[in-house]
Amino acid sequence: MADLRRSTVFFTEQHLSYADILPPLEVRSRIEVAVLNFLKVLNSSTPAISILPMINRKKSNSRVNHGLLTEDSWIFLSRSFCTRSLMRENTTKSFMRVWKMMEMCYEILVKEKRVTQRELFYKLLCVSPDYFPSQVQVNQTIQDVVALLRCSRFSLGVMASSRGAVAGRLLLQEPDQEIVDCTTCGSSGYAISGDLNLLEKLTMKTDARYIFVIEKRLAEDRVFNQIPCILITAKGYPDLATRNPAGLAILCTFKYGSIGMGLEAYRYACNIKWLGLRKDDLAAIPEESFIPLKPKDLQIAKSLTSSEILQDNYKEELAVMVQSGKKAEIEALYFHGYDFLGKYLANKIVQVDYI
Repeated sequence: MADLRRSTVFFTEQHLSYADILPPLEVRSRIEVAVLNFLKVLNSSTPAISILPMINRKKSNSRVNHGLLTEDSWIFLSRSFCTRSLMRENTTKSFMRVWKMMEMCYEILVKEKRVTQRELFYKLLCVSPDYFPSQVQVNQTIQDVVALLRCSRFSLGVMASSRGAVAGRLLLQEPDQEIVDCTTCGSSGYAISGDLNLLEKLTMKTDARYIFVIEKRLAEDRVFNQIPCILITAKGYPDLATRNPAGLAILCTFKYGSIGMGLEAYRYACNIKWLGLRKDDLAAIPEESFIPLKPKDLQIAKSLTSSEILQDNYKEELAVMVQSGKKAEIEALYFHGYDFLGKYLANKIVQVDYI
């Protein structure tokens, strides 16, 4: 068979690996089995320190899985393994981090608690400062545990911090709370909880026809009064409506998932469309508003262009950008007036080629 890593055909279940959403009791059982297996090898007639086999989260192990009846695609990881070993100098600390993380998650599950990755970092920094000196080690080790136990991060009792916000034509109600009208939340919007259990309990009503993943400015402009829409922003990230390589990279993360999301990448991919600036829109922007591409922009563009999952029309946009050596921020459209952006988006959503 041709090189599977480079193929973009549909992959059957036996080729794919993913993390399950499991109840706490099942996750605790998997941790207990991991401990028992470790002790069994250690106490055998030929004692040894067993390695920890986990799904390889490198780009070379990524797969593109196409839907059978749709054109949607998602990133999956295949059943290729890497290991953490106490006997190899370069993975000794990683090996210990996995066990310490499983111990911490087991304790969280027993207490029926939920913690954010940031809270987990400060806890581990106090009890194991030599192994978790920064947030990076915590985030990577969580993904190691996900890859070892094949269960989602949320199943381990770990949830994302509340970063995003929503505004627009949406009524929300948490259990036993008052209804929140997201058209009245101001430019900051309504904070999106990282607790998936709480999100599932929300009662939601809307007459919106579109959901825009945007920067916060559109909330200030109240574009939902012009277009029946809900606005979502992920704070701290470049907006998806920005015509630069980083904006496109984040769009692709929403659309396909990413290797950094490990075995959970496919679960959060969504059929998002690119409504931001395209090469055909550049004539509407004054020359003075263009910004030279930086070396980091070119590096991101090169990585995206070589990606096997990126669709051809996106690659064409990148090629034009790299050739020109310039990028344009969507705020440049305010040259035409502060209400222009809403009109621009309204025109985009009726076009047939805005994928």
